[in-house]
Amino acid sequence: MYNFLLGLHSGLRYIVLLLLAIAIIMAITALFGKKEYSATNRKINLFTLIATHTQLLAGLILYFVSPLVQYGNMGEAMKNTITRYWTVEHGVLMLFAVVLITVGHARSKKGELAINKHRAIALYYGLALLVIVVAIYQSARPLLGMTVGN
Repeated sequence: MYNFLLGLHSGLRYIVLLLLAIAIIMAITALFGKKEYSATNRKINLFTLIATHTQLLAGLILYFVSPLVQYGNMGEAMKNTITRYWTVEHGVLMLFAVVLITVGHARSKKGELAINKHRAIALYYGLALLVIVVAIYQSARPLLGMTVGN
């Protein structure tokens, strides 16, 4: 089960990243091109939100079955770089990214003008993408440190 969830969670990240990139590019080009907020914009933004929440659900389930997560003894978990990252840091970063995407989508829905809708998506989805890229980059950091002998 762990390997299946890990594969699902790892594979879904590419879908989330692709949808985020598409949504951000569409929002920025529409923002600067002063274009209307189209049904395509709405659908891409919604699919991005759905994919992100699906990724969150897979990650939450994975959190409770992963051997890298040690939530039973947080004192010991905080002393080990790898355990701390997977027990606390990764989840907090990704939850923050999901909140940014959710807020961005909600603000785009509530915006009266197309410019406000595009701006909300560009800003919030862009910040979420930055957080996700940092978290993915950080995912390799503890594992690389383990090979050096730390």
